[in-house]
Amino acid sequence: MRKPIIGGNWKMNRGTPIETKEMLEKFIPLVVGIDTVDIVIAAPFTALITAYEILKNTNIKLGAQNMYFEDKGAFTGEISPEFLKEIGVEYIILGHSERRDIFKETDALINKKLKKALSTDLKPIVCIGEHLEEREMGKTKEIIEHQINETFKDISKEAMIKIIIAYEPIWAIGTGKTATPEQAEEIHIFIRSLLSKKFDEETADLIRIQYGGSIKPNNAEDLFNKENIDGGLVGGASLESDSLTHIIKAADKSIKTG
Repeated sequence: MRKPIIGGNWKMNRGTPIETKEMLEKFIPLVVGIDTVDIVIAAPFTALITAYEILKNTNIKLGAQNMYFEDKGAFTGEISPEFLKEIGVEYIILGHSERRDIFKETDALINKKLKKALSTDLKPIVCIGEHLEEREMGKTKEIIEHQINETFKDISKEAMIKIIIAYEPIWAIGTGKTATPEQAEEIHIFIRSLLSKKFDEETADLIRIQYGGSIKPNNAEDLFNKENIDGGLVGGASLESDSLTHIIKAADKSIKTG
């Protein structure tokens, strides 16, 4: 059975040392002892050092929201994976829809970042997903297949099992809309079938696929009860300790009840 992973993506909503300290010190006691779920907080760059100091002796891992594909150089405004690794970052979110849409990141660019993250021993959470108009035109699977083929181009199956895929239907991110558990499971099954074809069935069965897109305490359990949904990448609901804890406990329950 794949171990679920819950990633809290704070985006650019909370990033000062004081905010970080207040949230994490309230959050840590609520999830202490939960070992059936990998828990990750992906904080803004300004919060990472503070977060690391608070989280370093806990069951919660530290993630960052983006990185560049070079270690050093004249890349104003970018961040090196080596810098992130040195301050205790373990996970890295790549290809989030906001990076794709607002900053025009392509599959090819995300592929370069992915290869660099793997070579730096960071654990990538790679986002894929379709827009509402693409879903309404019946192009969801076409879009997903293209993203899988291009984003994971030239990635070995040994490297692939270190990667977490986050299926995030873009129309459900920050909108309050959520894919139904059945809709999400259908695409998770499709993604796993593509991975089986690209690599092999054994590899596909090992790869964790999260759901992301307006996960809330009131829908998390139904989503995580689906066989192919291995946790979630949580946005707005990760900003409050109580709501994020509820989601983590829903993933914990899904494992314990099988």
